[in-house]
Amino acid sequence: MRPRPADQTSPLPELTRRHALTLAAGAAAAPVLAGLPAAGGLVPSARADSPPFRDPGLPLPARVEDLLGRLTLDEKVALLHQYQPEIPRLGIAAFKTGTEALHGIAWSTDRDAGGAVRTATATVFPQAIGLASTWDPDLVRRVGTAVGVEARGFHAENPRVWGLQLWAPVVNLLRDPRWGRNEEGYSEDPYLTGVISTAYGHGIQGDDPDRLRAAPVLKHYLANNNEIHRDTTSSVLPPRVKREYYEAAFRPAVSAGAATGLMSAYNLVNGRPMSAHRDFNDVVRGWTDRPLCNVTDAGGPNNLVGSQAYYPTLAEADAATLKAGLDSFTVDDTDSSRTIEAITTALSTGLLTESDVDTAVRNILSLRFRLGEFDPDGGPYGGIGRDVVDSPAHRALAREAATGAIVLLKNDEGTLPLAAPRRVAVIGPLADTLYTDWYSGALPYRVTPRDALTERLGQDAVVFTEGVDRIALRTADGRYVTAPADGGPLRAAAPEAGEAERFDVFDWGEDVLTLRAVVNGRYVSFGSGRTLENTADQPHGWFVQQQFKLVPAGGGHVLEYAGNETDDAWFGPRRYVVAGADGLLTVDAEDPAAATPFTREVVRSGVEEGVRAARDADAAVVVAGSMPFINGREDDDRRDMSLAAGQHALLEAVREANPRTVLVLENSYPTTIGWAQEHVPAILWTCHAGAETGNAVADVLLGEANPSGRLPQTWYRSADDLPGILEYDIIKHARTYQYFPGTPLYPFGHGLSYTTFRYGAVRVSRPVLDHRGEAEVSVDVTNTGERAGAEVVQLYTHQRTSRDPQPRLRLRAFRRVRVEPGRTRTVRLRLRAADLAHWDVTRDRWVVESAVHDILVGASAADIRGRCTVRVRGEVIPPRDLFRETGAETFDDYAGVTLTDRSKERGTSVGAPEGGGWILFRDAALRRGAGRIAAVVAKESPGATTITVRLGDPRTGRVLGRIPVPSTGDRYRYTGVHATLARAAGRGDVYLVFDGEVRLATFRLLR
Repeated sequence: MRPRPADQTSPLPELTRRHALTLAAGAAAAPVLAGLPAAGGLVPSARADSPPFRDPGLPLPARVEDLLGRLTLDEKVALLHQYQPEIPRLGIAAFKTGTEALHGIAWSTDRDAGGAVRTATATVFPQAIGLASTWDPDLVRRVGTAVGVEARGFHAENPRVWGLQLWAPVVNLLRDPRWGRNEEGYSEDPYLTGVISTAYGHGIQGDDPDRLRAAPVLKHYLANNNEIHRDTTSSVLPPRVKREYYEAAFRPAVSAGAATGLMSAYNLVNGRPMSAHRDFNDVVRGWTDRPLCNVTDAGGPNNLVGSQAYYPTLAEADAATLKAGLDSFTVDDTDSSRTIEAITTALSTGLLTESDVDTAVRNILSLRFRLGEFDPDGGPYGGIGRDVVDSPAHRALAREAATGAIVLLKNDEGTLPLAAPRRVAVIGPLADTLYTDWYSGALPYRVTPRDALTERLGQDAVVFTEGVDRIALRTADGRYVTAPADGGPLRAAAPEAGEAERFDVFDWGEDVLTLRAVVNGRYVSFGSGRTLENTADQPHGWFVQQQFKLVPAGGGHVLEYAGNETDDAWFGPRRYVVAGADGLLTVDAEDPAAATPFTREVVRSGVEEGVRAARDADAAVVVAGSMPFINGREDDDRRDMSLAAGQHALLEAVREANPRTVLVLENSYPTTIGWAQEHVPAILWTCHAGAETGNAVADVLLGEANPSGRLPQTWYRSADDLPGILEYDIIKHARTYQYFPGTPLYPFGHGLSYTTFRYGAVRVSRPVLDHRGEAEVSVDVTNTGERAGAEVVQLYTHQRTSRDPQPRLRLRAFRRVRVEPGRTRTVRLRLRAADLAHWDVTRDRWVVESAVHDILVGASAADIRGRCTVRVRGEVIPPRDLFRETGAETFDDYAGVTLTDRSKERGTSVGAPEGGGWILFRDAALRRGAGRIAAVVAKESPGATTITVRLGDPRTGRVLGRIPVPSTGDRYRYTGVHATLARAAGRGDVYLVFDGEVRLATFRLLR
């Protein structure tokens, strides 16, 4: 049985479920890391007789090889774990991989010298999606620089907790906005993701690739965009989609030298777990000449023998992980013994050789050298101290970033900016609070929208209400639920409803709510002994235990605990609240019938309060949105993207009371706000943007800043516009702006300004390019308004003709340009023919086809202001040659099949779990006719089946033959089979139709 989750009212997040950075882990690490100097593990000086590896004048490879040669095999094996021990005989300190730094240094908790818990604060920048919405690589690079500097500051204070390998940025593509971790990524577009991640990575590590400020690691390779069963689901990626879309997000930062490694994802890709996927060696290392130190996600290696059951022993699993190109094992918190034992066993049984270990250790040491660890002075960044954290300059940068992240979605009739308002109503559940997310640091201070507007306009000019219901809960026998003033168990005992019996109800959608006790401002939580306690500052933790539902029952309501359901093995079926004879409230009933019914008495209506505040104001600002720990997060996807019903009702009522209503939507993902778009005159969107969120919102509302953010992903009108969350093939399932055929609520790249811009004619320097050529696309942009502003000029292309389905349009370049009123600036964008290549499945390589490409320049993917064309002289893809060995995965279309692992090491097969599925090979050259077909197949289940070869149609097409498939008894045991075909000459579309369970690896036609 899993032990009870940690108390969520603790100032420390419960981290052991995710990464080995808990306070307990840090404390446990102390004996292991005892030799780590307080200054960060840097050697203070080098003697004249120091070994070569301590000589910074030698080339990096020579220093690495010298140190590697001095290590024993046992010492090298010990370095493969996240917590690398000291090696006293060589004067080498301990080293820890991994510090979370997604939008600032996160999980910043440790113990002081006396052992007391302390929470360290850091500069918290906007969430990653907010950084991307700036479309400003220079700004993002400066943010990355600040994060790298603060990483050094924390490291100087306590290297046991804060290592210099930073697990950021996340470059997983946001192809589905329901992903619970949407806020961690940058964009649905690989080009924008590549530009922003490269900027952030360069900022973190500094300008000298040989001397790193800190070491960015890209998360999570590959195709990790769902949380539901994330360790057992397989992302099906046909070759084109894998190359053109998913890999394309990771490659730019690695190729540009802006990443020092990758982290493996939990999921499987085409049936093979990413924790042991050979892509790390076979693909990723081919993107750069520099060594990469790749790491596993927390617990990933153990999943191979656990939930994934991919290998029977940990020795086999860890050997596969190491051979795949993953160098550091993030597993078992600070306890490296299991990893060491497994690797040692793998060595003794021949699963690994010492050279395999050397390869990984060489990559690890290369990183440590580049961080300056073995330099006498600690390298160029060795002198950075704790005083850099939360500096005035970083606070100013955080405000600049938070302002730049805001997107003006709608602004009818000049509603914004608010012109000298006499009285503003600030309304909504997010108007006077700031929320952080799982990967945020602790805020050093907080400026809410209410705070900032009050500071600007004065106390008397701002009227505020959260607009939430205040209720009391009464049992059938008249007892009111009481919350203790000092926090503690709730009881149904009071005969009347005073302040201690009142709770503010916050609606977060999908019927989930939180209850805040009025008496002390703390949230009701699932507590010790299954009791309800008003002890939480905010919803927080791995198991978010502040979530409830009020379920109608028997003329009243029962209270259902709706916290994370990932711990049901311990929690059990009891989810409903019972008031005991002594009044104590416990989560102790299995169904509503056994729960205690309550009458929900509304003491104060949030909607009525909102209407009262809005009615006499010059403008009403409704601040609504999400709570990052509730509305989808790690291990929890969203089921819909609607604004919570209670928040929507508040917005409707306020808009009715005051037509001059502004919606400030503060959340981490696209939201289906069709009603607001139709009825509310002005809408701003921002992410949870850190301590300066309020200042940024006020700056934009009052016109002190002109909004210039742009959406980095499509906002759909409804979740019905989306296929299932596990459908990863964006071409087949028409995902993202590239392929979506409908009309979105807000398109990719959308964002308005307080000024207007006119685009001139689009010009191209070379209307005809060969496949290696490049052209300059230019356009004049004129500010036709009355105030300065920044426009994001976006260049898209569309290939008119192709053998293969092409995107409707695809972003190729962009430029953010500031233009003064009445002035014109010429924007120049580079377009390379090589960037127009796509993956040719018929020949397994990139191809630039001969074609005309539309060049489309505009303010969003749906707001194209000008266009021209470029003719590219490339190749014509010839008819498909099925007479050579053809990988089954290289099909042109498919239905009813999946992609799966051909072996545990390499290769992909087409799997047909049952009959009826098919794969298509379009425009095949049959020449003078194929008389036979050979195939390599496997069939685990008993009995035989067939693969039918058809021409022209999978159901009605002419049958050329049937390939017999015998049982091979094992999914990885393949055999060759042959069949005779009816003669068919010329060119045609060849279908292979699966009549039963089978795996097809390759096939070829024979004369």
